Formats: sequence, C-alpha cells, structure tokens
Amino acid sequence: MAVWDRLWQRGPAQFDMGGGAANTISLTRRRPMVSLAKQGAATGHLRVNLSWRMRTSDIEGRSRQSGQLLRHPLKLFKPEVVQAHTQSLVNVDLDLGCLYELSNGAKGVVQPLGNFLGSTTEAPFVRISGDDRFGSGSGETAYVNLDHHEEIKRLLFFVYIYDQTPAFDRTHALLTLYPSSGPRVEIELDEREPQARSCAVFTLDNEKGELVVRREVRYVYGFQAELDRLYGWGLQWGRGYKTRA
Repeated sequence: MAVWDRLWQRGPAQFDMGGGAANTISLTRRRPMVSLAKQGAATGHLRVNLSWRMRTSDIEGRSRQSGQLLRHPLKLFKPEVVQAHTQSLVNVDLDLGCLYELSNGAKGVVQPLGNFLGSTTEAPFVRISGDDRFGSGSGETAYVNLDHHEEIKRLLFFVYIYDQTPAFDRTHALLTLYPSSGPRVEIELDEREPQARSCAVFTLDNEKGELVVRREVRYVYGFQAELDRLYGWGLQWGRGYKTRA
C-alpha cells in the first residue's frame, strides 16, 4: 500500500494544463489551487489581467449545457449574436478590483471606481492600471509586488459590472496571472449568471510564508459590500459613481 501511495502522489499534478500550452495552468473546480512558491514565482511583480469579450452564440460551451439542449433542442440552431465589444453594439463594462489585508492589520480596496488605484512601491503593494470601459485587447491590469509578500496577509481579486450594463451571461471573461517566472495561471468566468453583479475570482493567501492562489469564482448579486461580508473584511462602503466615457 505504501508503494502504491507513493506512485499515486507522483501521478496527476494539482492543476490542469490549459489550452494545450505548456506554460499555462488553468485553475478549475477540480484543481482550484496553485502555490506560487512551488512554481518559483513568489518574488517580483505578479501581473493580473482581466479581459473579456461578448459571447459569440448561445451554444458556446454546449458541452456544459447538454441538459438544457436536451430540453430545448432548437437552441442548437439559434444564430450567432454580436462578435464584438464596441460601444456601438453593447456597453459592457467589467471592472477589476482587489480587497487587501496586510500583516499589520491594514485593510482596504484597490479599484478604478473612486480612483483607489493603489501602489506597488508602498502599502498595499497592489496597483490597478486604470479603467477599461469596453474590454479592449489590453483589458484591465493589476500589479502585485511580491517582493513585499511578507507584508501581505491576503488578497481577494474580484470582477464587478457597473449599473445599467449586461451581466455575466452576456460576456466571457478571463483572468490571467503572469508571475515573474514560471507558467501563467488562467481562471475563466464562463458561467451564465444573468442576475449577478460581482464575482470573487481568486484569493492570494500568505500561508506561513507560502503564497497560494485559490480559485473562487463565486458570483454574488450585490457589489463590493456583499463580497466584503462573505469574506469577512469589515470595511465601510458607500455608493460610487463613474464619469461618462
């Protein structure tokens, strides 16, 4: 039995290699975690990119909706819809944000709304590049200075949609983590959640000095205050507004 256990431990890795790319780790429900330290990527700047596109058809990902297709077989023949994300077609505005808690107890949020853009050279050691209103090729990007990982207790990266825009059932979003070395890490937001306004995508936890990325992909019907409540941040929230693009 001991020999079999050792062989089993050497078997499947704790993540899926995504898209046929040897340098990509896909975090899924089956394999939700990866250690940056074990990937040799616990220092330098971690880049977190959010990109999205409109769903090309209602049969995208049909393998995950086989039950619905059995009940509604005519959906197989539904024509394709919008294949772009420009303002003239539909105004989809996804935002990337990060709740942080530092080892000294300091807590807060980094996000475009309210211009809380953060910093990588001083606390909280997380910075958002800006606000991409229409899902351009570059998307929205955050940077985490992992050289200060001892001062970071936990981070929660989330995506939220702005008022009066289509919800997560209209878009296919992707968060990609680019460590300073080692494979990139991808987390897809491909579930249809028409009523959800926010999604907790992943956490980055400092567990006894080891940085662990844990997939969450938890959709909620509220905004940042609801994510705060679910994950126990304890911040005070007010209503925010954006200027027109």
